[in-house]
Amino acid sequence: MPSAKTSPAPKKRAPKPAVLAISNQKGGEGKTTTAVNLAASLAAAEHRVLLVDLDPQGNASSSVGYPRGMAKQGSYDLLLGQAELDAVVHPTELPTLGVVPASPDLAGAEIELVGVDARESVLARAFRRARAGNNFDWEFVILDCPPSLGILTLNALVAASSVLIPMQAKYFSLEGLGALVGTIERVKAALNPSLSLEGIVFCMFDRRTNLAQQVVAEVQSHFPGQVFETMIPQNIRLSESPSFGKPALLYDIESKGAQAYLALAKEMLARRQAGRS
Repeated sequence: MPSAKTSPAPKKRAPKPAVLAISNQKGGEGKTTTAVNLAASLAAAEHRVLLVDLDPQGNASSSVGYPRGMAKQGSYDLLLGQAELDAVVHPTELPTLGVVPASPDLAGAEIELVGVDARESVLARAFRRARAGNNFDWEFVILDCPPSLGILTLNALVAASSVLIPMQAKYFSLEGLGALVGTIERVKAALNPSLSLEGIVFCMFDRRTNLAQQVVAEVQSHFPGQVFETMIPQNIRLSESPSFGKPALLYDIESKGAQAYLALAKEMLARRQAGRS
């Protein structure tokens, strides 16, 4: 009597990662610096991290060793369906940090996606395909968004589980914060019900000025419990490290900037742990 065939075990689906969109519709708020250095700090803490550069300027890519034009495939190919996620992930100096770099073609993605069905969710669908195929072995995905609310940022917000908002402690930054939070709420209502606010982090912070203290107090009053205690100081090493293609902790780990982002990662992990307990 022939033995019964044993059915293959079902493929175990990869665990769902935390997908953080680093977003601010106003430029110059520390968005890319935060995306790169938070990703590197989480990776240094031995978490598996994927940095996805959705900004056509490509500054996040060059900050981890992929200057413009170096990578053959990246976020443009992923968004246009020309490649799957595992084909566009590139290694970095940190063993647990991968990057999906921006290519020069990314600037044209806004126009090319116009005729695509459900164009605001192509990134989310690419992530779902990767998870279904067990090609998504990441604990954190950090999305560096452009400084505008176009289709690239919208894709990030639809794919994200939460939004981290970097901002300066300045009056105009305070005005922009209200507009961004309104955008997040609209996306949550219409496209991504699970989207939440990860928190607000102050960057290029100068605690010596009265205005900075006033802005922090104002934001804390409107968003109680959602402002990170860690504040990123003005630091020359943070400004220098991208030109060497390195996150700050690989350029000068003793610098105040590198230490601040390590502290931010630690605080974020502690908050997440406390939220689960």
